[in-house]
Amino acid sequence: MIADARLNPAAIELGNFFPQPPDTVWRALTEPELLERWLLRPTGFAASVGTHFQFTIPAASINQIACEVLAAQRCAQLTYSWVYPQGEHPARWVVDWQLHPQGRGTRLLLTQTGFDIEDRRQKMLRNAMERHWKRSVLPRLGEVIHH
Repeated sequence: MIADARLNPAAIELGNFFPQPPDTVWRALTEPELLERWLLRPTGFAASVGTHFQFTIPAASINQIACEVLAAQRCAQLTYSWVYPQGEHPARWVVDWQLHPQGRGTRLLLTQTGFDIEDRRQKMLRNAMERHWKRSVLPRLGEVIHH
């Protein structure tokens, strides 16, 4: 993972290098059976702008995340909105994946925006989400890509 001091403090911005080519990384980001192995189970997902889909969170009382694909460029970028209706404080984020060929591998950049860090609750949530991406989600993505 790479951290950069120039980045937006309200956004989660993480980078990772994978020795596999962009096509392999792209498949892990866009094929539903692979997405379910490292992120969440998608329903109705297609890497096509305007596609509305849902992620399902196992064993959660509010278990649906409503999403829409905002940008999709094969092996280069995938961006989707992420709306999680947590009672009276719904979360509305944008998750952006950018793939850059680097040597024989791929530099993957993840950006998640939509946090208001002036709000204490949202700042805490932003920090918890960043830890979750770093410690759980991105390592699982790496396992899926390597197999």
